[in-house]
Amino acid sequence: MRVRFSGILTVEFVKKAAILRDRAKMLEEVRSFFKSRNVLEIDCSTLVRCPPLDANIEVMSTAATESETGYLHTSPEYAMKRLLAYGLGDIYYLGHVFRKGEVGRLHNPEFTMIEWYRTSVSYRGFISEACELIMQFIGRHPIRLLTYREAFQTYIGIDPFTDVNLSQAAGRLGIETPTASDHWERDTWLQLLLSHAIEPQLGKGELTILCEYPPSQAALARVIEKDGTTVAERFEIYFSGVELSNGYHELSDAKEQRRRFVGENNNRQALGKEPYAIDEAFLAALDLGLPDCCGVSVGFDRLMLIRHKVKTLSDIMPFAWEEI
Repeated sequence: MRVRFSGILTVEFVKKAAILRDRAKMLEEVRSFFKSRNVLEIDCSTLVRCPPLDANIEVMSTAATESETGYLHTSPEYAMKRLLAYGLGDIYYLGHVFRKGEVGRLHNPEFTMIEWYRTSVSYRGFISEACELIMQFIGRHPIRLLTYREAFQTYIGIDPFTDVNLSQAAGRLGIETPTASDHWERDTWLQLLLSHAIEPQLGKGELTILCEYPPSQAALARVIEKDGTTVAERFEIYFSGVELSNGYHELSDAKEQRRRFVGENNNRQALGKEPYAIDEAFLAALDLGLPDCCGVSVGFDRLMLIRHKVKTLSDIMPFAWEEI
C-alpha cells in the first residue's frame, strides 16, 4: 500500500530529515572532540541494580530476572566513577539515559547524554572544556562566570545563603505556589526561585556559568570554604535561558557520600516517594580511592534544539515519546 503525504507533512519531513542528518554529524563531532583529547569512550550498561539517588528524579524499573528488579540508568555516573577508581583514566559516555515522567518542551523520558570525567584537568580548566564542547554546537559566545549568590542578589535581590523569607520573595515576584509549599524545605524554595525568576535571565547572548552552590545542593560535588562561606564546587551552564550541563569537582569521600545518600532517601520518603537501595559497589570504589577528578553531564538533545533554533525536543529527535 502506498502512503500519500500531504504537502505540509512533506515539508516538515524534509526539514526534520536535514536535522537528523546534522544530528548524525554532531554525534561524530562529539567523538572527535574527545578523541583529540585522548579521552576514552565507555559503553556503560543502561540496566543497573541501583539507580542514582536523587529526590527529584524518578527512575524506570523492569524485571531483570525472575527474582530481581533492574533500573534504566538516569546517568552513567556511578559506573563511570567505579572505572575511574579502578584506574582507567579520562573517560566519556555518549548514549541514552532514562527519567520517568519527564515529558515537555525540554524533556523526554529517554534522551541522549554526554558525560565525561577528567583526572588531568583543573576545575576551572574543566569548566572551560565544557564550554568548548557546547560551542561546537552553538558557535562562539562570551563566557560569564556567576556565583549562585550573585545570581540571586542580581536578579531577585536576596541572599540565598542567609535570607529566611523565601516564600515572601516568591510572592513578591508573583510566583504561584501550591498549598503543600507550607511544608517546603529551604532548598525547594530556592529551586523554585531559581527556575522561575533567575534561569530565564541566564545565557542571553553568552554562556552563563552558575557556580558555588549552597552545600545542601552539592549532590556529588566537593565542598570548600571560600570567603568565609561553605560552597559546593558545582557548576551549571546556561544559554538562552536553557540549562545545558551540570558538573562537579567530584566528591571522593565514601563516608560523606553515604551520608548524602541517606539524606536523599530521607528526602524521598518525606515527599512520599520510594527510597532506593544504596549502591554499595559504588561506595566500595570510592573507598578504594577515586582520583582527584571533575565530571559533567551535557544534554545532547538540548544542544541540538538550540543549534537548530527549534522549540521542542521532538523537532530534533527521530521520534519523541508522544510520536512513538
